[in-house]
Amino acid sequence: MKKLYLYFYLTFALLTTLFGITFSSIAAATPQYSTGWVTNPQHPPIEVRLMLTGQQDLAKHTVQGLLEVKLAADWKTYWRSPGEGGVAPSINWDMSSNITKVDWQWPLPKRYEFLGVETLGYKHDVIFPLSIHINDMNKPVFLSGKLTMSSCTSICVLTDYELSFDFLPSKLLPSTEAMFLYNKGESQVPKSSPTVTLNTISYNKAEKKVTVVATNTTGWQQPDVIIDGDTQAAKDTSFLKPTTTIKGNTLYATLPVTSWFGTPKLIGQPLHITIGDHDLAVEITAKATDTPVNIPNTNSNLLKIVGLALIGGLILNIMPCVLPVLGMKLSSITSAQGLARRQIRTQFLASAAGIIVSFWLLAAFLTVMKLSGQALGWGIQFQNPWFISAMIAITVLFGVNMLGLFEIRLSSNTNTWLATKGDSSHLGHFIQGMFATLLATPCSAPFLGTAVAFALGADLVTLFAIFTALALGMAAPWLLIALFPQLATLMPKPGIWMDRVKTLFGLMMLATSVWLLSLMTSFFNATVVWGLGAVILAAILWLLGRKKGRKIVIITLAVMLLGAGASLFTGSLTANKWATPLPADHHWIPLDTAQIATEVAQGKTVFVDVTAQWCITCKANKIGVILQEPVYSALDNKNIVLMRGDWTKPSDYVTGFLQSHGRFGVPFNIVYGPNAPKGIELPVILSSDSVLDALKKAGK
Repeated sequence: MKKLYLYFYLTFALLTTLFGITFSSIAAATPQYSTGWVTNPQHPPIEVRLMLTGQQDLAKHTVQGLLEVKLAADWKTYWRSPGEGGVAPSINWDMSSNITKVDWQWPLPKRYEFLGVETLGYKHDVIFPLSIHINDMNKPVFLSGKLTMSSCTSICVLTDYELSFDFLPSKLLPSTEAMFLYNKGESQVPKSSPTVTLNTISYNKAEKKVTVVATNTTGWQQPDVIIDGDTQAAKDTSFLKPTTTIKGNTLYATLPVTSWFGTPKLIGQPLHITIGDHDLAVEITAKATDTPVNIPNTNSNLLKIVGLALIGGLILNIMPCVLPVLGMKLSSITSAQGLARRQIRTQFLASAAGIIVSFWLLAAFLTVMKLSGQALGWGIQFQNPWFISAMIAITVLFGVNMLGLFEIRLSSNTNTWLATKGDSSHLGHFIQGMFATLLATPCSAPFLGTAVAFALGADLVTLFAIFTALALGMAAPWLLIALFPQLATLMPKPGIWMDRVKTLFGLMMLATSVWLLSLMTSFFNATVVWGLGAVILAAILWLLGRKKGRKIVIITLAVMLLGAGASLFTGSLTANKWATPLPADHHWIPLDTAQIATEVAQGKTVFVDVTAQWCITCKANKIGVILQEPVYSALDNKNIVLMRGDWTKPSDYVTGFLQSHGRFGVPFNIVYGPNAPKGIELPVILSSDSVLDALKKAGK
């Protein structure tokens, strides 16, 4: 009996081995219908590959394929209609056999502007779905194409790529990778939509403008309209960035037109109208008419955004990153004791002017970046280590000045921007206002994101108008005291309490310096950074000893040691559940939009957190919500994938992700899932209810 069992076991093992070898051989023999990544040695930044999905339509004699292009750094290529400059990519299939034609589909492009020239195209990674029409599905196909592609940064390069392989249509096998890429590219190709109706395409020949009127039953958010056409008249015309107006569910978009051949003749010409709006990509073809269009008054919409900007700027005053600036505000108020009302008014008007000018400078900075085609965003100056270094120097000087350790006496003929003593120097108060604005920019506030997004997508006049409203909102406390100087006299009379309050806020300013110093560890070696911090601390202690004696230095060091010891002691108590400690952070993976679609297709929920080390609001969301129960346990679920986009340093990928959702700053949180494949955006300031509700709605 034992021999029989042994014989059976050996036979089964032999058959299993033979089957495994045969299966592996078949798998290994399965052809991969792809050129692999192809590069041109003369232009390494670009990689391309041609693939087949294995899917075919016998009735239409077609097989599915795709062309994937990867562009390094800031290189871009072009859409089918490249705009005012550039050359659209093309493939010459003349060397192929047994094919009749290849249909090329174009994903929705983005607008790029460089030195006043507006173009349409793609950066980073783009997938073009292809439909290859076969003459005889039972005969071999030799697919051979010469891809000619223009790619540009500040220079442009025209490069050729040879792509070829052969296959038998009737023997094609599905490729999971190729099908995923094809579907990804296909999802970004504009198509018709039952929710969108094109009402009118009107061409005003005298003003050289085309106006598009379209209705979306689900409403518009931040639509962009692109026009091109197949006729020679349309090809010879450049349709520039539109001015849009939204009235209810109706969109009015007016596009200026230019042509090297004089005034374009577009009436009666069929035009392709492509509209992109967040996750919507629609294309409709219709003929242009000369029917006049009455565009509704846009003042109400602009006034609404200006109102939001005023509120957003006002709220900035109570955001965490502005707390150290409260010391300067209070110092200004207390130092106004005994001054004439006129002098109080002019000093606070000078501070308000500093805030307004600072916002204008930010608007000008963003305008320059916008015109040069660079990434835009709120607080992006904190991605520059030199800016952070300057802010460290300023906060240290302000801090030691408020502690009474450092003072520059002003001459009768000279002002200095370091003045914070409340003297007659209006320049000192002006600089205080500017500094308050710069220190506030790493914070995002409710209404602020909406106003900034609208401003960066609008014309330059509107951009400056909205940033002026933001400035007036933030300057409101200064303007209030300037309007009613008697408010400054309501403070208690000057006394020893003023020195103590200034000392408190001086320490807060130095704490801000420590925070800014910690941001430098993202750019430089941490040992060097904290070594520099130790040198600065030693210098401050030396000043303290020289100004107020060794006793104060000893007391300060004792307080610092006691504070550190108290922190350690508190930590030990929390470990014994005397208090609730913050748990370890979750396991986050880098932001990957392609993986989001994959995870959602597998039934998982994806929570995306776009953050930056310099973003105080992000830190508040993390400590106050993400690392607290019940959100912490909810995010720890095995069916939830956590992705984080780091915007501490400049990142075109993260910037593109933000702008694809109409955002220009952090924090930004969005939840994807089987019931929300397009995502559920969360508010700027998170709450447990908003996170849990989004997770519930997005999941199965």
